[in-house]
Amino acid sequence: MAGNITFTMIKPDAVQSGYIGAILAKINEAGFRIVAMKMTQLSAQKAGEFYAVHKERPFYGELVSFMSSGPIVAAILEKDNAVEDFRTLIGATDPAKAAPGTIRALYARNVGENAIHGSDSDENAVIESSFFFSALERF
Repeated sequence: MAGNITFTMIKPDAVQSGYIGAILAKINEAGFRIVAMKMTQLSAQKAGEFYAVHKERPFYGELVSFMSSGPIVAAILEKDNAVEDFRTLIGATDPAKAAPGTIRALYARNVGENAIHGSDSDENAVIESSFFFSALERF
């Protein structure tokens, strides 16, 4: 399965701003198939678990607080070369440096509130997908 799935979250800033539909449209237009999706809200504990890889970084506390501040939309996406293609679609973490037309260039507020998460490797796509979705929730 590695290589053809990626995981994404539409973050609280983009959900609050009403960008769910526009972001999902960009994802569909780019040829991704949504194989699982849900709207949920992370507790601080769950956000901390998801971002545990960043626990020693100075921004960890802010990240956990932000990611548990409101609803998110989690999804597993399928497409050949999914991780790399999705990273290109979402753009640079800093929306000021993101290519025009990318999701972050269009919908992110700043580096911290950057609208969307995308897996950074095939391995992490599997791990992150399993954090949110059971096999029964994937279609």
